Parts: sequence; C-alpha cells; structure tokens
Amino acid sequence: MTDTWDSMVTVGRIVRPHGNRGQVVVAPETDFGSERFKDGATLAALRDGQLTTLEVTAGREHDGRWVVGFAGVGTIDAAEALRGLELRIPADAVRPVEAGAFYVHDLIGCRVTTVEGDLVGVVEQVKLDAGTALLGVASSKGEVLIPLAEDICREIDVTEKSIVIAAPEGLIDLNR
Repeated sequence: MTDTWDSMVTVGRIVRPHGNRGQVVVAPETDFGSERFKDGATLAALRDGQLTTLEVTAGREHDGRWVVGFAGVGTIDAAEALRGLELRIPADAVRPVEAGAFYVHDLIGCRVTTVEGDLVGVVEQVKLDAGTALLGVASSKGEVLIPLAEDICREIDVTEKSIVIAAPEGLIDLNR
C-alpha cells in the first residue's frame, strides 16, 4: 500500500472546509487543476494509514485555489475530517510538460551544485506560494532558498537529479 502511495504524484492538499455543504479548499500542486479537480475525477488520499479514493463531484477555481466537493462528503464535519490530506494521482496519469517546465516531484531530491562545482545541498521542497517558485535546499548549514529562475538555475536535469546554479553573490549565505 505505501509502495503504491509513494509512487503516486501529489496534485493538491486539502487546506480547510468551505461552506457548510461538505466542500473543501484545495491548495493545488498542479498546473492542470481544471482536469484534476473536475466532476468525475478520482484522487487518492491516505487516511489513517489506509489508501482511499475520493471522487470529485464539483470543482471550481477561486483565488488561486480550488473549491472541491467529494462524493459522500456532505457536511462541514465530514469536510473537516479531510483537512490536511494530500491528494495524489497515479504517476502514469501525469501529463508531459513543455521543455523548461518541471514537476515538483521531479525536482525533489535533485542535488544542487554551483557552476564552480561546489555542493549546495539537495532539494527537499519546492515553495510555490512566493510568486517565484523557490527551491528549498537542505545544506550542511541549514535550508537555502533558491529562486527557480533561468538566470540562476542554469542546468536542470531531472533524470540525473542534478541542478547547477549560478547564484548571485551572497544568495547562499543570505539564506543560512
């Protein structure tokens, strides 16, 4: 079961209930929200250690997030029980992205080095809520936040799990 869960791709996280009819607010981690959160779509969630399937009955975008209804979830209490759940899809349901675009799950685990060859650390998270995506890189001296921008991230090879950066002077030390 956890092998299945671990091989799936996160498309959103349930933030909180919305209204009193059992809908929830989802923070998307996908560029394809209209596909992932449309009526009839199915999403996987891990509840109390059990892999469950949630069927979307309604979904609409609102202020950069999605308001989503699920089959069998009709009250605010039932929606509250979903708070914090991560929503995933099978890896084979992921669409290919354009050149120069990357999925968050592909960036996680990438080793980050400078153009000079110095190791910065490993990407542990990608923060999407700051306007510009930020790579949260775990280094020996703490987390380093690196903007996911072409002028900084010069080479990204998700197959090799490698990112080469040309960090502006002081960027790495500023974050530590």
